[in-house]
Amino acid sequence: MMRKYIAGPIQVVSLALLLSGSAEAQLSETAALAVKLARQYSVLSGITYLTAENWESKLDVYLAPRTLGRPAPTLIYFHGGGWKGSDRTAASLSLVPFLEMGWNVVNVDYRLARVSLAPAAVEDCRCALRWVIGKAKEYRFDVSRIVVSGISAGGHLALTTGMLPASAGLDRRCPGNEELKVAAIINWCGITDVVDLLEGPNMQSFAVTWLGGLLNRDVIAKQVSPLTYVRPGLPPVLTIHGDADPAVPYSHATRLHEALTTAGVPNKLLTLAGAKHGNYTQEETLMAYDAIQNFLIEHHLLELSRH
Repeated sequence: MMRKYIAGPIQVVSLALLLSGSAEAQLSETAALAVKLARQYSVLSGITYLTAENWESKLDVYLAPRTLGRPAPTLIYFHGGGWKGSDRTAASLSLVPFLEMGWNVVNVDYRLARVSLAPAAVEDCRCALRWVIGKAKEYRFDVSRIVVSGISAGGHLALTTGMLPASAGLDRRCPGNEELKVAAIINWCGITDVVDLLEGPNMQSFAVTWLGGLLNRDVIAKQVSPLTYVRPGLPPVLTIHGDADPAVPYSHATRLHEALTTAGVPNKLLTLAGAKHGNYTQEETLMAYDAIQNFLIEHHLLELSRH
């Protein structure tokens, strides 16, 4: 059974409870939670955080109840879609567990391959992080508790957003003096070695599309690969990955886990046995969110309820 957590005036309902029981009870609990979240949260939609190549990259902000009276931990979420499809609206329901916990959430769009090839998406997501840090006082973002997360290509972008050093040169679209630092990274089946997906047995068309006909595509692919930036001092990383994933090989997760462990970076790998790429079962999803909550508690990013 999953734990309950402090969320100010929001009555926290465990995800396990929402997803179990009779159909009638399920509807009642879910509807009650939806009403509470709608009444408590302020949603600011379609904020432009970066304009590049005549494209406006936008994000939505879900603000935790102001009655909390203090800065709230903040999740920055990046959607999947192979860097070439989908948008932030596809991720909306994935944010509910964090809203339950009384967190702010920033749901981010970024330039896709049809607008700009790699490394544009990585640049945008770094700029989204700079935007959040720069707007911390205005929106009550707790800069000491910023967590980045995403699935698939979004998992890759969460990793690069949280791992890249300024020396990588991918922050130039939005220069500033803020230190681009996060407290933790939650990676759902993200790509960790882009080069691996460009040719050979693990080649994927979405990766080829993202790099396109760039003359220096192998150089750029390495530049945007999280494995390139493994080093001591990185924030804690939780990776969730199915060992039967046909789109992003499970080896991407194990190689990252091994490299981070060798570098002394706190990290955990949750292996979903037999699971493929996203679209996890109810049981797998509950297992993943339980691991996320334990991970956040372990790193002092989430408070246990005293009740």
